[in-house]
This record gives sequence, structure tokens and C-alpha cells, in this order.
Amino acid sequence: MDDGFLMEVCVDSVESAVNAERGGAGRIELCAGLVEGGTTPSMGLLQVVKQCVRVPVFVMIRPRGGDFLYSDREVEVMKADIRLAKLHGADGLVFGALTEDGRIDTELCTALLAVCRPLPVTFHRAFDMVHDPVVALETLISLGFERVLTSGCDSSALEGLSLIKRLAEQAKGRIVVVPGGGITERNLQRILEGSTASEFHCSARSARDSGMKFRNPNVAMGASFSAPEYSIKVADVAKVRTLNAIAKNIL
Repeated sequence: MDDGFLMEVCVDSVESAVNAERGGAGRIELCAGLVEGGTTPSMGLLQVVKQCVRVPVFVMIRPRGGDFLYSDREVEVMKADIRLAKLHGADGLVFGALTEDGRIDTELCTALLAVCRPLPVTFHRAFDMVHDPVVALETLISLGFERVLTSGCDSSALEGLSLIKRLAEQAKGRIVVVPGGGITERNLQRILEGSTASEFHCSARSARDSGMKFRNPNVAMGASFSAPEYSIKVADVAKVRTLNAIAKNIL
């Protein structure tokens, strides 16, 4: 924590992790599959990131994209990934799970939290898919989550700002409400001033052209909505520094 706030940057590569720290990030959320909202990273990525940065690294535990209703086998994968992440130096963990009717899956969360301890745990933006966010927040508090990441159950933190503020007031220091989703240099001031948040979450990425000289334009490695093969998005040191400076000036 620096000057009363903390900036968490979500990253999916060693380069982005290093850039985030250089720009002033106080914590890193390590993921794969950011185009899907973040999935569990490889343990190789975690190992190398831990060798390269000193700020805390929280590891996403999400076995696939899509919804947050998990099968028994997916739960076993999540438990195994938590154990491996702890073994390879994770400083905290990030997960979320819902029931089919849009409530916090208390039974599953309790079981996963038991595997995570003693590390701190953030409930991720699965929160934005709940049926009743007021009830859901109380559930997360009772379960023992340290943080909840949310866009205010809307398309971005700016759009959901009024709910984020209400949740922060409801929390009364019992859980940290972290705004995240579409945060940029253009809207950060409004979000921080409007939410009274002490932490915020962003990706601060820019596109970087691939170093490949030979390119085959006729082949795509993923589905049509996936990122292009010859453009790489990485955390931008300048963007992180700008966000950091904005937050320092506000708080």
C-alpha cells in the first residue's frame, strides 16, 4: 500500500508483470486467457514471474472461460491448481463460484478457501453475475474473503460506479471492495472519487507488433474472436505510471 491506495494490475506474461512493477503496481493478478476474462496461468509462468518481481503475485484459479458454475471434476482441478500455486510461491489466490440461481456457492467456496489458507483470497468478477449483490457481499464477508473485485455488476466500473460506492459503504471495512473493469487514464479519477476505493484493478495494456517477419495471413490459431497472432498486448509501463500518478494525486 502506498499513499493510501493500491494498484493491482492483471497480467498474462512475464513481460507484463515486470512492466507493471516498473510502473508502480502494488500487486499483480497473474492469469492466462485475458481475452476470456482470465483463467488459471501455468505454474511455469508463476515460477518465472516470482523470480522477476518483488510485489505480491495473486494467482487466478479459474479452469475455463464462461460461467462460474463448476462440475465436480472442475472443482478437483481448481483444488489441484491452488495447491500447486501455493507450492510455487503464490502470495494470494483469486477465484469465484456461483450456484445455478446466481448466488455465491458457499459450500464450494468454503472448501476452496480451506485449501487456500493461510493465503489471502479475492473473490473475482463472478460477483458481477450474482442475483443480489447486497446479499452476496454479506455472504463473502461471512466466508472470510479479504477482497471482492467488481465492476458494480455493469459493463465497466464507471457504469457500475453507484453500486460500487454502495457496496463499499456496506462493507464498512469488513472486506475490501476493489473496482475493476474498463479502468483507464480517462476515467480513473471519477471512479476513485466516486467509489472511495483504496484499491483498484486494471490491465493498462497496449498492443505491440509481433517480431515475426514471415507471416501467413490465411491461418488463425484460435476462434474468430481471438486475438490476432501478430499483435501482442502487454502491460504498458507508461500507462501504469500514469494511473499511479492519477491515484496519488486523488488520494
